[in-house]
Order: sequence, then C-alpha cells, then structure tokens
Amino acid sequence: MQYSADGQSDGTATVPVPQPGFLASVFRDLGADGPGGGEGDADAGGRSGGRADSHDGGGGGGGGGGDGPSGEGVDESVAAHARAAALTHHRTLAVRTERERLADLLRRAALPVSAMDFESQLRRYEPRPYRAAGPEAEADGAEPRWADFAPAEPPATDPDAAPTRRLLDSGYQRELAQARLAHQRALREWRTRQAEAGSPAADESRRVHEEAEQARARAVREYNQTLEECRRAYRLAEPAAVESLLERALAAAETATQDLPAPCRAVFRPLTRTAVLDLDLPPLDLVPSLTGYRLGADGDILPVPRPPADRATDYLRLVARLALRALQAADAVDTDEILAGVVLNGWLRDPGGAEPLCLVSVDADRDALARTRLLPPAAPYEEHDGEGVYADAEQDEALVRLRQLGAAVTPDPYARAGVEPAAVAGATVPSAPDLSANEFAQLVRELLTCGGLAQWSVRLRGPAGLVATGEGAPDSALPGRWVVWASRGPGPVGEEEIRTLAEAVREESAERGLRLTTGRFTDEALDLSGEDGHQHIHLVDGEGVRELACTHLGLPLAVGR
Repeated sequence: MQYSADGQSDGTATVPVPQPGFLASVFRDLGADGPGGGEGDADAGGRSGGRADSHDGGGGGGGGGGDGPSGEGVDESVAAHARAAALTHHRTLAVRTERERLADLLRRAALPVSAMDFESQLRRYEPRPYRAAGPEAEADGAEPRWADFAPAEPPATDPDAAPTRRLLDSGYQRELAQARLAHQRALREWRTRQAEAGSPAADESRRVHEEAEQARARAVREYNQTLEECRRAYRLAEPAAVESLLERALAAAETATQDLPAPCRAVFRPLTRTAVLDLDLPPLDLVPSLTGYRLGADGDILPVPRPPADRATDYLRLVARLALRALQAADAVDTDEILAGVVLNGWLRDPGGAEPLCLVSVDADRDALARTRLLPPAAPYEEHDGEGVYADAEQDEALVRLRQLGAAVTPDPYARAGVEPAAVAGATVPSAPDLSANEFAQLVRELLTCGGLAQWSVRLRGPAGLVATGEGAPDSALPGRWVVWASRGPGPVGEEEIRTLAEAVREESAERGLRLTTGRFTDEALDLSGEDGHQHIHLVDGEGVRELACTHLGLPLAVGR
C-alpha cells in the first residue's frame, strides 16, 4: 500500500522488489534478467501502473488485463522449479540415509565377538523360593520378635542417676504398653496364618512348585550332560560335534548385524583338521551407487553417480569385516585347539539361481590366526577430509589384515571378477584337489611325521605343493636326512623332475629324496629311479598317499576327480 504525506493509505499496492538469494537464482534459471533488470522492471511497473489506473478509475484496465497471463506463467514456472528443488533435496537425503546405514553396518560388523566355547554354554540351576498367594504368603515369615516392637529407652537426663529412674518415665511406659499390645496382636495373627497354611489347597500349591523346581533342575542337568557329551565328541574331532560348535559360534557372531543376513556354514575335515567356512556375502546393491541428485538447467532431476572404484571399495570393506568376524569366531571357540587351520570362502549368490561367485578366499593355519589381530579396533574407520564414510582400499585396516593372511580378494565385485576358492567345502572326506595349500602341506607333514621324519622344515610352498627337509632317527622308517618334494595334480611326473630332486638332495647334503604326488609317474621316471645313480630317490604316487593316510592317520582320502 502507498501512503500520502499525512501518513494515510491511498489504496495503491506496491510490488516488493525480490531480494538476491533463492528467488534470484530461480529468475536466472528461467532466463529472466532478474530483479532490477529491464523486463522485470517493466513488468513490475506495468503491473503497478495498471493497478493504480484501475484504482483511479482510468483506462488502465486493459493494460492490467494484458499483463495478467504473463505473470501467472512466471509464477507457475517458479513453483515448478521450487517443487523440483525440494524433490532433489529429498532424494539426496535418502541417499545420505543409505550412506549412514552403510557406516553403521561397517561399525557393527567390526564389533568383537564373544567366545561360544563349552564353558560359556553351561547352564546353572538357581532355585526359586516358593511364594504363595493369600494367607500362606505371609505364613512362611519368621515369628514376630519382641525386639522389633520394643521402643527405644529414654535418654538419661542425669548421668549420675540410676538406670531404673529412666524406666519410670511416663511417656516411655505408655510407648512400652502400646508396643506390647502390637507384639501380641502380630503374634496372634502369625499363629493364625500358620494354622491356615496347613490346608489341603496350600499343600497342593507347594507340591506343584516343588515339582516345577525339580523339572527345572532336571532340564539343566540333562542339558549340561548333553553338552559334556558334545565336548567329548569335539575333543575326539568328530565332524558333527566340531561343525555344530562352529556354526553356533558363527551364528552368535551375527547378533550385532541381524539386519544384514550373512549366514556361514562350516564343514570339518578330520583328515587335515581343517574347517572350511562358506560365507554368504550381502547383495551388491547394499552399497549406494549415487552421491546424491542435482537439478539440471532445464529443471530435470539428475542423479550424481559415485565413481565405480569407490563403490567397489566400500563393498570390499564390508566383506573384509564379515570375513574377519567369522575367522575370529572360529578361532575363539576352538579353545582345545582341535583345528589346524581355517579356510573361508565368501560367496556372492544370485537370487536368480546363477552359479555363486567367490569374491574372497582365505587359507590360514592356526599360527597365522594367532599372529593376526583379526578385527579392527573399536573405531572401524576414520573419516578423512572430504571422504565421509568412504576411504581408499589400500588404507582400510580390515582389508590390510585380510591380505596379511594371504587372502585372495576380487579387484572389482561389480564386474563379477571372481577368485579361485582356496578349498572346496564338499564332503567330509576330501580328495586331493579339494584340499587347500595349507591342508595339503599339513597332510604331507602328518604322514611323514608318523613315519619318523622329524625336524620338519618347509623351504618352498605354493598352491601346487611344497619342498621341505626333514631328518629321521636311525631306527625309524625314514632314517637320515631327506629332501621331500610333494605335489598334487592330475598331470604325470616325468624323469626331469626326478633329476631335479636328485640335484636338490646333493645341494642340501641329504641322504635321500622323496618325490610324492597325488597323481602318477611316467614309465621313464620309474625307470630312472631304478638306476644306480637315482636309487636314493623314493617315489610315492596317489594310491600310495591314500594308503599312507589310512595306515598312519586312520582316515581315508578320496580318489581325485
């Protein structure tokens, strides 16, 4: 409204000039010159002039009517732009919520797990006292004592006066009489309740309570006996007992991330005393693919994608924490040291029924697990400047520790680049191709140690086999110093490898050499070992390995596939 000189309103409306800020940016996005510009001034002036003419009753009505549709179009464009901006902001907040959920999952997946050993699973029976309703509930109380009702003696006004003088105080005598009456009343009521408590209904209630307590004590006792039987079976390395203990420990480790299903199954192979864990990894879409949304020049809402490498890194960070948590649960529960090693394979399973893809595989023996601090510290990650919850894979502590265990990790899970599993969690009785590198080395060492070869020292070890030295006592089945070359694979071993082993025996100043393979030897290799210069080289083929396993370990090794 405009005002005259005397301070009264003259009825003329004045359009406020838009200030710089959000509306100014809106005018720029719409292509207008903005407040203070040519067309904006003209429109504002025309609208003001039209209204003034209309107020004065002049011929400005046509001009005001002509400007009306143009103003409505501008207002509608501004409103549409504001709606688009609000929707962009809302969608960006949704993406930010997904990022915060990922950060929370990373934190909770790194929480330490409690050991689910047998001691922690024992139950203890604590009897519950009988509490009856009605008069019997009070009948079980103790008999009222006079000491609970007797009033306190009055204080001495004269220290030299006899104690009997204080007892003659009239106020004290009144309190004493009232206390005696209260004590007698409480005693009568207690005796009445004691008499009523002997009713048949009260006896039946007490009997039901005692039977329930006996049932509770019996259930606890039977559970603990069953647990002790499982413990004995576990110490005997029975597969069912070991697998049951491992899977209970793995399930307990998931309590911190129940909203992120990552089940893990265990298979125990008594031949190598190795547990093979199959971990189901979370879906790939758990990690946000966007950093947010932005508003385009034409008003469209455009997504802002994240770099693929950053998204892959965040997924692998979560996978590394889940894998380390499973390894720690298996290591913590094995208090009797039944396991010689643990193999973990992380599988990405497609709901569509496609073949599962192995994204991470770890083959760690007990010594490696003992040397490795499996889980990151209490703060699983720190926010770097400008990175938020995201960090470089090379700097992530969980991934670094996983690689220190010799883990094979996919370089890009979103490109479906899988890795070769260290071992196959098939049947409890494995064949040589099912074993991991650590399992095969453990098997060879067990076989030769049972044969008398002590002071075992591994010189080279790889996925295909190992080279080691050992020394047996003179009265053992393998006396003297030996060089052992053990390999697995379907391919035959030729004479060239026999010559190589003979050279290694000379270099190590050993007396004998042992060439062990899960496959077979060629005829040329067999003929060469019978010659005078190579008779100190002993050969063991796949059938011989299986016989040694049954003889020395009492456990079978399946025929290779």
